[in-house]
Amino acid sequence: MSKQIVILQRGWVVVGDFSQSGSECSIKDGAVVRRWGTSKGLGELAVEGPQPNTVLDPIPLMKFHELTIVARLECNSNAWSVKP
Repeated sequence: MSKQIVILQRGWVVVGDFSQSGSECSIKDGAVVRRWGTSKGLGELAVEGPQPNTVLDPIPLMKFHELTIVARLECNSNAWSVKP
């Protein structure tokens, strides 16, 4: 598992510990990113972690099909050491 920002269909953006088994994917210890709170987009969030204006809504274990993924960004684990 690795901390990732996952962009899903229909505008969902989630962050958490990503894993995949076959076509089923999951985010554990995650959150929906309601507000990025960045000036440089999701890349900044992935590299620098949550910003002062970032709004994260905690979620339980989230499962989804791999074909719903639009993109994934690997997060800097040190910047995301605090759980969302």
